[in-house]
Amino acid sequence: MAIELADELIELERAAWAEQQAGALTIPTALAVQTAVTTHSKATDQSRYDVEQELKRVVRHAGDDG
Repeated sequence: MAIELADELIELERAAWAEQQAGALTIPTALAVQTAVTTHSKATDQSRYDVEQELKRVVRHAGDDG
């Protein structure tokens, strides 16, 4: 089963990843991502773990082909 991700969720993770790379990840940003992942996984009846893993893969490895 393919993991479905909402555009809003991807944008939240992109913001968090940018902050993390800059060494400036804030608690509100991290909490927003975690809350959105939990909400999305429940709404789509997908595993929270699978949603988070796919989200990180999409955002952090967007240019990787392997």
